[in-house]
Amino acid sequence: MKIILSKLTLLLVIFFVGISMTSCLISYKFNGSSIDYTKTRTISISDFPNTAELVYPPLSQQFSENLRDIYIRQTRLQQIKKGGDLHIEGEIVGYQLTPMAISADSYSSQTKLTMTIKVRFSNNKNPQDDFEKTYSTFQNFDSSKMLTDVQDELSKTMISEIVDNIYNDTVAKW
Repeated sequence: MKIILSKLTLLLVIFFVGISMTSCLISYKFNGSSIDYTKTRTISISDFPNTAELVYPPLSQQFSENLRDIYIRQTRLQQIKKGGDLHIEGEIVGYQLTPMAISADSYSSQTKLTMTIKVRFSNNKNPQDDFEKTYSTFQNFDSSKMLTDVQDELSKTMISEIVDNIYNDTVAKW
């Protein structure tokens, strides 16, 4: 009798654990977005013109495309030209070189490349989420190298960092 009772108890425990595990699923989104797709369906992202004093010609197009790409890859928002539920616009306001570390011969051994982008975000469904913010990032490189030799790689890294920050501030809410 005790054996049957302990087997029955074990079966009941397994049954309740199984039910609780299937009814209480925890869902994680690894893209980090917190978008209510029943309310927010579209996004419009304007081109970001380069108004910086030092101009790197492909920067504007690369930045605008990377910003659009992250929303295509990580959300279900439909991108439209104008009037999206979410709207992002701005401009590249800084792209500058600064000498950093000085070597023993009094020349700069490191140079810092800084990119600064001004962003205006509008959420037409939740206007309290609207903001205007300036994002800035930099990369150092060896001064013995020409900017033209390292510029493509450095700009890709800086664009990626700023695009991730914009994405996090607009839809991930981190």
